[in-house]
Amino acid sequence: MRIVADLHTHTIASGHAYSTIQENARAGREKGLQAIAVTDHGPSMPHAPEPFYFGNLHTIPDVIEGVRVIKGVEANITGPSGTLDLPERYLERLELVLAGLHAESIRPSSVEENTSAILGAVRHPLVKILVHLGNPQFPLDYEAVVRAAAQFGKVIEINNSSLVRSRQGSKANCLAIARLCRRHGVPVVLSSDAHFSGHVGELDEAVRTAAEAGLEPELIINLSMERVVGILRTSGARVSARDGRVRDCAGSE
Repeated sequence: MRIVADLHTHTIASGHAYSTIQENARAGREKGLQAIAVTDHGPSMPHAPEPFYFGNLHTIPDVIEGVRVIKGVEANITGPSGTLDLPERYLERLELVLAGLHAESIRPSSVEENTSAILGAVRHPLVKILVHLGNPQFPLDYEAVVRAAAQFGKVIEINNSSLVRSRQGSKANCLAIARLCRRHGVPVVLSSDAHFSGHVGELDEAVRTAAEAGLEPELIINLSMERVVGILRTSGARVSARDGRVRDCAGSE
C-alpha cells in the first residue's frame, strides 16, 4: 500500500503537540506523501486554539515543502446530540472536518449515549471523517455507527496512534470496525494522528489492520489523491488529483 496523504496531524497550536506546520510538511515530503491535513483540536480541548485560528488558516500556503497542506480541524463532540465545539461559520471555511470523542470535552458514558453522540456528528453535513472510534474509553454500537456512515456518506478512520501509543486497548475494536466497513462498503482513511513531526506518515499498524480486515484498496481513500480531493470541501482553488498541486480557477499554478 502506498499512502499518498496523512489526513490527521497536529501542530503546536493544539497545545499538546510539538511541531509546526512547516515541520510536518517537511516530514510528509520525506515520507513521500503528496498531502497532509492540518487538523488541530477544536477549542474545547485544554490549551487548544481559539476559533479565530481556524478562520485564519486560509493564510497558510496551499503547498509547503512541495506537499499540499489541507486546512482542517479535529472537532470535539461535546454533547449527546453530536454538538461540535467549533461554530459552523468556521467549519464552513475549512476543507476537512474530522470529529471525535475526547474525555476532555465530553464525559464517557454508556454505549447508548456514546453512540448517540457519534450519530449526531454523522448527521452533521460538514463532518467528513469520524476519528479513533475504537477507543475503549467510549464504547459504541459499531454496527449502528458504520451503517449510519454508509447512509450519510461519511469516512471512518483507522488511527495508527491508537494502535501504537495512545488509547490502549483499541486494536480489537479497530479491527472489528474495519471489518464492518468492508461489509457495508464504507470508505476509510489510514491516519497517523501525529503530534510530532517524526510520526507524520507513520501508518504501518493501520495498514496492517486494514489488510487483516480484508479492506479492498478501493475503500481506502488516501491511496489516491483523486479520492482525497473528492472528500474535500471546494474552495477558490482547484487541486490536481494527479500531483496535489493547487491551481486557481483560471487553471494557472
